[in-house]
Amino acid sequence: MITIKERAKKIKLLAFDVDGVMTDGSIFLSETGEEIKRFNVKDGQGLVRIQKSGFIVAIITARENGTVTHRFENLNVKEIHQGKKYKLPVLDEILEKYNLAYEQVSYMGDDLPDICILEKVGLATCPNDAVDEVKKVCHFISSKDGGRGAVRELTDLILKAQNINREYIVSEQDK
Repeated sequence: MITIKERAKKIKLLAFDVDGVMTDGSIFLSETGEEIKRFNVKDGQGLVRIQKSGFIVAIITARENGTVTHRFENLNVKEIHQGKKYKLPVLDEILEKYNLAYEQVSYMGDDLPDICILEKVGLATCPNDAVDEVKKVCHFISSKDGGRGAVRELTDLILKAQNINREYIVSEQDK
């Protein structure tokens, strides 16, 4: 059986769902219907560190929201794909663009629409509060809930597995 560390050593691309992974799954709505999301700064730091270490980060989400665009553009994520009900074809396009294979991908999802990707990637991961069906197909289940450090735990795991221990001075803008 392949260990999590062995799987993590092969990763070159980390892809993520947003709601329930990057956030706690809550959606705040203003009186005018503006949607607001809350993100974890430690997760953001993890994304900055992993990208500065040469990894590709991709966001693939079914919802479309300006808050998501703003957050991930500020973190210099180049692959932001919103409004994608069917996520696997998007991942396939990203893999083709970067000439990567599924075994080089880690994906973190939390709910049923993520299973199609989780079943294919080299390192399938989820937050601690993911639905049971997702947990059953994951290689790694974070000890943290979505929006509460699960992403950071994964980025740290991959950096450690690949013996990348660089510390970066990060400005507030990078968080």
